[in-house]
Amino acid sequence: MKQIYAFERVEEYEKYQNIIQQFTDRLKEYQEVLKTEYDLTELPKGILWTTEELATTIFTDIPIPAYTNKDLIYMSPNLESWRKLLVRQLDGKDLPNIQRFYENYSTDHLFIILAHELTHHSNLFLDEFEDGREDSIWFEEGMCFYLPRKILLNEKDFNEITNIETKLVDVFKDEYGKHSLEDFGASSYHGKLSSIMFDYWRSFLAIKFLVEERADSNVQQVFKEYHKWHNEGRKQPLTEYFGIQNMLD
Repeated sequence: MKQIYAFERVEEYEKYQNIIQQFTDRLKEYQEVLKTEYDLTELPKGILWTTEELATTIFTDIPIPAYTNKDLIYMSPNLESWRKLLVRQLDGKDLPNIQRFYENYSTDHLFIILAHELTHHSNLFLDEFEDGREDSIWFEEGMCFYLPRKILLNEKDFNEITNIETKLVDVFKDEYGKHSLEDFGASSYHGKLSSIMFDYWRSFLAIKFLVEERADSNVQQVFKEYHKWHNEGRKQPLTEYFGIQNMLD
């Protein structure tokens, strides 16, 4: 993959050069896992490294400075701006332990976001980038967080982020939990940051449940069922097919 830099000042590139190189090297290792185990056959053409401002105002209006399309992954390497953004998603709620976690958000967790974007390019996901589908988005988004977290984080860090996002779903469910996971789609990105992230948290937790509880930690079995649902014509919502439509109520 090409490494493309979109900074307004050379000083910004120099400031983030080390973390970009570190992430690039680590991503090559994760990429090999995806190729071997999760049918990654075609890489995006490159990673476009940029600032949060440019990522969310120039290249797109999505308020999260990491996303991917068929050709490029867009990513801000600015750890401090990510920390501030992730604290903002709490909407000022009194959650001191969770706020402290995000205020000290680690480079390991930031790398997971980059790995998440690469995971979208696995051929195990059935929808193409240009399809514009509105069904089953939760499955891909949840799996794109579950796989890199499970593969790359140690058990302590994996359990910590799981517990945090479980708590956040509980805190925000009265405000945002009245819609189905099936509603996760392009329109989701027009709400508040907390409402956007709520569906990411729920999607990750749904996938974790399917893999670890339903499939006895067999990820490939979950993908097999997902493909079966698709091949049979998507006759019912995927949450209903998996029997989890009420799991996070």
